Amino acid sequence: MFTGVIEEIGVVEGVVGDKLTVTATKVLEDTRLGNSINVNGACLTVVHLSPVSFTVEVMAETRRRTNLGDLRHGDRVNLERALAVGARLGGHYVQGHVEATGEILSFTPEGDGSVLVRFVAPPQIMRYVVEKGFIAVDGISLTVAERNVTTFSVSLVGYTQAHTSLAEKRAGDKVNLETDVIAKYVGGLRPEVGGGITLEFLAEHGYLVSR
Repeated sequence: MFTGVIEEIGVVEGVVGDKLTVTATKVLEDTRLGNSINVNGACLTVVHLSPVSFTVEVMAETRRRTNLGDLRHGDRVNLERALAVGARLGGHYVQGHVEATGEILSFTPEGDGSVLVRFVAPPQIMRYVVEKGFIAVDGISLTVAERNVTTFSVSLVGYTQAHTSLAEKRAGDKVNLETDVIAKYVGGLRPEVGGGITLEFLAEHGYLVSR
């Protein structure tokens, strides 16, 4: 489990087969073989460590659902270690289970120094996107500013611009998307037919319902 608060930007050292090696500093502290590191939003297992880098395995399923298969030497990636028990939760609960990729449509500077970034996303993502709700974009915990049927936007404050790789991207680039896990669980409770959640549905699933 992660928070979506990026600890540092790493640099891709190499990609060999299913092995991805990233140079880093902060996330290497206290990291051991078998630990998880969130790389651009994907929870990956450390299989090799050096004093200046770590190596993870990127399975076929991960390459299908993320932008990690497009990474090349020198690319910058967002990194976060797993959440420690008792630590502050600065963002939101991020599983590191990327559901799909989206595409950057535009960057719009705003008068206060922030930048509004708009993305297009597939239907399986948009069904869980709500205004002022959470979404993880390349592993970054962000708040949805606006949404319509096929697109959503987020606002990047100066700190996020300086401490993540998102502001370095361009329109047309792919990003990894993970929707809020709470929204997904609530969505899973919705009846497929019958017009939404009813009192009968809640009672059937163990909720105390007063009439």
